[in-house]
This record gives sequence, C-alpha cells and structure tokens, in this order.
Amino acid sequence: MPVEIDVQHVARLARLALTEEEQERFRRQLGLILEHAENVREVAAVDVPPTSHPIPRSNVLRPDDPAPSLSHEEAMASAPEEESDRFKVPRVVEQE
Repeated sequence: MPVEIDVQHVARLARLALTEEEQERFRRQLGLILEHAENVREVAAVDVPPTSHPIPRSNVLRPDDPAPSLSHEEAMASAPEEESDRFKVPRVVEQE
C-alpha cells in the first residue's frame, strides 16, 4: 500500500530548499522507508514485548562509591583565575 508524503511540507519544516527533482526522489524514498517499517510492524509478535536492546541489560554504570579526591588547594592550583577561593569564570548571562 503506497504511502503519500507531503515532502514539500517536511522540507519547509526542516528549512530545506529542494528542487522538484529532489522532492520527487525523496517522496519515493520516504514512501519505501515507510512501507518497510509497515512490514516490520506486521512481523512483530503480540507476545514479544517492545525492547530497546536485543538482550536483557542491567545497570551498566559503576557503583557510586565515595573515594578520595583532590584537596581544595590542589583543585585551585590549575585555576586560571581565582576569586574568594573559587574558580572565576566569565559572565555568560547578562543582567538587565
């Protein structure tokens, strides 16, 4: 079942200037992509839950265990500028 796509509208949303030839080529390509996606949906079994990974995964992050870190003096030793025992950085928000 062919899918009709308003490529001109999609191009306008993406701020793309497409020629008539490009619009027709993308219309055919997007139609094929959507048809293939529909085929995948037909194959999906009802008893198989949607997943983001093909194999079960658990938390892959390391445990958040406290560990010794730099002292204040060691951290400030690499600061290009310091103000009141803190890193001094340029202002990025203007005040009115």
